[in-house]
Amino acid sequence: MTEIEEDNLLTRAQVAALFNVRPRTVAEWGRVGRLQSIRTPGGHRRYRESEVRALLAGTEKATATSEGASA
Repeated sequence: MTEIEEDNLLTRAQVAALFNVRPRTVAEWGRVGRLQSIRTPGGHRRYRESEVRALLAGTEKATATSEGASA
């Protein structure tokens, strides 16, 4: 199996739901390099779940740190 096949791929809508943002925001993150996307044969973008989860963990960590600083 290749690396891509070993990792679940998420749609833009699934990623948006995890971050509670609009799908358009996820597309922008791809354009600016915050998330890498994979193109399906049909031209749709998919995002590696491991990369999304890592970004989500970093976002939660940053939020917890900023909340701790303001308390």
